[in-house]
Amino acid sequence: MTMTSLRNLSSLYADLDGYLGKLSGAKPLSEREVENLCTKAKEILSCESNVQPIPAPVTLVGDLHGQFYDLVELFSVGGKVPDTNYLFLGDYVDRGYYSVETVTLLVCLKVRYPARIHILRGNHESRQITQVYGFYDECLRKYGSAKVWRLFTDLFDYLPLSALVEDSVFCLHAGLSPSLDTLDHIRELDRVAEVPHEGPICDLMWSDPEDVSGWGISPRGAGYLFGADIVSKFNEINGLSLIARAHQLVMEGHKMMFDDSLVTVWSAPNYCYRCGNVASIMDVGEDLRNEFKTFDAAPQDIREVPVKSGPDYFL
Repeated sequence: MTMTSLRNLSSLYADLDGYLGKLSGAKPLSEREVENLCTKAKEILSCESNVQPIPAPVTLVGDLHGQFYDLVELFSVGGKVPDTNYLFLGDYVDRGYYSVETVTLLVCLKVRYPARIHILRGNHESRQITQVYGFYDECLRKYGSAKVWRLFTDLFDYLPLSALVEDSVFCLHAGLSPSLDTLDHIRELDRVAEVPHEGPICDLMWSDPEDVSGWGISPRGAGYLFGADIVSKFNEINGLSLIARAHQLVMEGHKMMFDDSLVTVWSAPNYCYRCGNVASIMDVGEDLRNEFKTFDAAPQDIREVPVKSGPDYFL
């Protein structure tokens, strides 16, 4: 590496550490800073696979939905980056009060520590959904224009669709697809686009496990319901021990299904500031054993609630 390259890298790290310092106080970055951050993040994410390989140990995190102070609480429970490796399973924005700060912090950590934190795409990392459930309006309110929303939603197109921990634990936001029998089929998809209304990428973002046989119609209007037999076949074909996903509220923070062959992890405590659930994260050890850590919402005395200026984006 040349001296010029070293100076550029040092300058980048200094900028990122400054961004992180600002975000630690729940202060949004400037529009120019977000643009610089998204440009660098796009370079990093474009080099990652649709099925991104990840080493253990790693801590899996489910939906966050703009609950910034609960993300800070999560780091106090699971450990700070880069001391802990993290894999986030999507849905960083919408519904909560602080989607801008939440997604900016995660992207900033990704650029600063690209090998220590991985971020996947969820169904809310899309243009259409964020215009309905709050992120778009929040960007307009905090920046006065839609440019930051466009920067982030363009970046979302580059997020990996899934991850594979030690060739054994398959991680994604939602669920399986009848169009995808193998991990190689997922690797072959062209992901750099808006989440479509149907098809395999849509299914990965929207499908849910259920006590059904085979495939069923999803009440969400997108994706499918899939049963234990589908999970068993997919795991056997691909040599997997577990499917880890998020996407569904679990009051206890996590739920094992189908003889412990699939787990749902939920990481937004007291979801929408009204559901009363606990949250959890899942540690995958070097021996691939799983350990859950549950936590409650951040104490009221450390969180700020913005003055109400729009509709609720709740259930």
